[in-house]
Amino acid sequence: MAKVSISTDLNASADEVWKLIGGFNALPDWHPAVENSELTEAGQTRTLSIAGGATIVEKLESVDDSARTYTYSITDSPLPVANYRSTIKVSGEGAGSTIEWSSEFDTVEGMGASEQDAMAAVQGIYQAGFDNLKKMFGG
Repeated sequence: MAKVSISTDLNASADEVWKLIGGFNALPDWHPAVENSELTEAGQTRTLSIAGGATIVEKLESVDDSARTYTYSITDSPLPVANYRSTIKVSGEGAGSTIEWSSEFDTVEGMGASEQDAMAAVQGIYQAGFDNLKKMFGG
């Protein structure tokens, strides 16, 4: 099973960052690759419209607003991953915060991507979101 985990520091309080990114439907507000997010199943599933026309369906597994974390899984995606489970967490005290985005997944055989390719693709997605948050908040 592949694992990806990256983090970044921002010049904003953890509460301020969580207010922007903590909603399960909030990805279009801060991730440049996500054009739209539509909630279904009483807010437990989101369908993401990705720049370039791809669609990803994700299921909310757990959320803890007091700990500023949520976990989700991918149920349908063009990415070469299966059994994908990811957690976004915001931590910090005072004026600064740290975001950690981590995941575990299996690489799908036959999609032409190695485990390293899949890991690099996932890390690139996370980094694009972090880079945009740094533009928004500084860091």
